[in-house]
Amino acid sequence: MNARQLEKLGVPSPCVPVAITSIQNVIGQKGHRGKDVKEQIASVVEDPQGFLGDEFWGSLAESILEDRNQVQALAPETIAYPTWGTQIDPAAHMQMRTACQLPIARAAALMPDAHLGYGLPIGGVLAVENAVIPYAVGVDIACRMKLSVLDIEPLEMTKNPMRFETALQRGTRFGIGSVHETPQDHRVMDQDWSITSTTREKKDTARKQLGTSGSGNHFVEFGTLTLAQADAQLGLQAGVYTALLSHSGSRGTGASVCSVYSNIARAQLPKNLSTQFGYLGWLSLESQAGQEYWEAMNLMGDYAAANHDVIHRLVTKLLGGRVIAGVENHHNFAWKEIHQGKEWVVHRKGATPAGSGVLGVIPGSMATPGFVVRGKGNAASLMSASHGAGRCMSRTAAKNQYTWNAVRTNLSARGIRVISAGADEAPGAYKDIHSVMAAQVELVDTIGQFDPKIVKMCEDGSRAED
Repeated sequence: MNARQLEKLGVPSPCVPVAITSIQNVIGQKGHRGKDVKEQIASVVEDPQGFLGDEFWGSLAESILEDRNQVQALAPETIAYPTWGTQIDPAAHMQMRTACQLPIARAAALMPDAHLGYGLPIGGVLAVENAVIPYAVGVDIACRMKLSVLDIEPLEMTKNPMRFETALQRGTRFGIGSVHETPQDHRVMDQDWSITSTTREKKDTARKQLGTSGSGNHFVEFGTLTLAQADAQLGLQAGVYTALLSHSGSRGTGASVCSVYSNIARAQLPKNLSTQFGYLGWLSLESQAGQEYWEAMNLMGDYAAANHDVIHRLVTKLLGGRVIAGVENHHNFAWKEIHQGKEWVVHRKGATPAGSGVLGVIPGSMATPGFVVRGKGNAASLMSASHGAGRCMSRTAAKNQYTWNAVRTNLSARGIRVISAGADEAPGAYKDIHSVMAAQVELVDTIGQFDPKIVKMCEDGSRAED
């Protein structure tokens, strides 16, 4: 058995060498194989106290108990975290407080779009030391925003809307399992996908899904970008521009990476911590599983960026336009950064980097504007900002309260054409983006406003994590 298989069974990474020696002894002296060995290791992990003094498994039991005692000894006092915004449900704060009790936690912050998630709340920022937490990154690894400014007059969207609708219909695909009939090309597929068994096995799926979007809040839309003044960093003069904005991530492959490595992380949690931390199971960056996840996560970051590249390339070509400027930014990711003079791993789940001078896009909803922003590098927020308006209503509640026909009619009256979407994405399910932006003036400067005009989302309203 290799280190990854042992870690998946719950053997802490520092105990792996002892486990391998124990396995060699039990195979050599008792002839045990495969399933029997796995069952015995699982029993030792479950109750190491009961194996103390065992001829074959006593050393592993001692090693596991020592590791668990060290984990508990490392636990600092619960760290405090600053919060931006006031419209945050108590459950999100409860999740954040739990995350701040992790023995590896060093700093945290909560963004104004925060709401309940898995493990870490959406809008949660968590810095840890020498480890990574798969569910603090999220299921849709490296989900991101991409905005392309085009050389087409904005009036064209009003004069000839079908030109834009056709480009979206033909250039994008939506939904769980969606693929392009003809797989698209991108240099990301030439990278090393054999870094983990999961990415190797999912490479063909990733190729087929390249240039597609998931369900839930993923979208591709045309709108107007308004700049009140010239911006040298964007390379644009003041004015109103046609822009293409998309929200998508790493598709099914990213979800598989999250599932595999989160299961390994959760299996390694000591029993007395598993109930408390659950989805916050972590992987040491010195462990084989931790190194594999880190490599896979970064590959998913490149893949998500490529996904948007293909979407924008196809839609722009079908439209007959040319990109003259652009902005893009990840959320659902972890970065190695220096804070307080130390290197920490900063998880931003549904939060976006806002370092000094860093450009980003913070969307609202189908009915409300999004904003191009420039980060201020606020140290208290770990140089972060919200990734959007944030939900104020669950998908189920939104479906119960709104009907899609009524939502579409309302949007049409406001001059917004929606090709497809679901009632779970009704604008009323989101917080007021203007209040969210007002709550984070310490974190970002607004340099442009994007107003949606022609929108395409998944029709089925299936759940997707932000």
